[in-house]
Amino acid sequence: MTTTETTDLSAMIGSNLPFLRRYARALTGSQDKGDMYAAATLEAVLSDMDSFERSLAPKVALFKVFHTIWSGTGGALEGRDDGLAAKAQKHLARLTPDTREALLLHTVEEMSFEDVGHVMSCSADEAKELVDIAYSEMAKSVSGRVMIIEDEAIIAMDIEGIVTDMGHKPTGVARTETEALELFKAEKPDLILSDIQLADNSSGIDAVNKILEDNADIPVIFITAFPERLLTGQGPEPAFLITKPFTEDQVRSAVSQAMFFSSTETLAS
Repeated sequence: MTTTETTDLSAMIGSNLPFLRRYARALTGSQDKGDMYAAATLEAVLSDMDSFERSLAPKVALFKVFHTIWSGTGGALEGRDDGLAAKAQKHLARLTPDTREALLLHTVEEMSFEDVGHVMSCSADEAKELVDIAYSEMAKSVSGRVMIIEDEAIIAMDIEGIVTDMGHKPTGVARTETEALELFKAEKPDLILSDIQLADNSSGIDAVNKILEDNADIPVIFITAFPERLLTGQGPEPAFLITKPFTEDQVRSAVSQAMFFSSTETLAS
């Protein structure tokens, strides 16, 4: 491979690496574990550049290498026995194989069923079936109270409607950090769904981190228009991150995953 081709490959991988790391973290529920898989993917490409299929879109090709590694190891939590990991492993054992992967690829990463099939080495029809199964199985797994921290009224209403339709109970909507802390005191949620930038220039990240100081077992989903700014690898990052503007399927997927997996990682410094 020429120097130019190597440079081009590096550029293609670099532009898609933040999203691979997001996906890996959503699968594992852990920044450290997810980043280990992302690093292993890069090492695999560097050791065998032909593994990165140039006939596919760069993102699809990168994720396909990841899935070769992921499938070969049998999942991220094998051998873990700490509380959250054990709980997640118990849930995972009841799921049809490959369903969470297909769901995340199609909803959060916005891949077509054809591209999901390329990544997972199956047909588009099989990919769609996996997504349908995932929705069905995860909807039956868990339900609970959802706290929404969002300063845009229309977006907050959309999120409330989606989580309600999923069978969850919204505890209310907070527009600022102060309101979020008051809402939490009024009713403890099972999940927090928070925007990053709030009204009065307060921070959803700060609000969530204050809440989790004494309630570290609550899973969190962050929302932002600029996910790449939070996916730099330079510090702690959220396990679940929705990009604005979002689709209903993305919210449904993230909520189901977070409730199911009970991830508590935030952006605490």
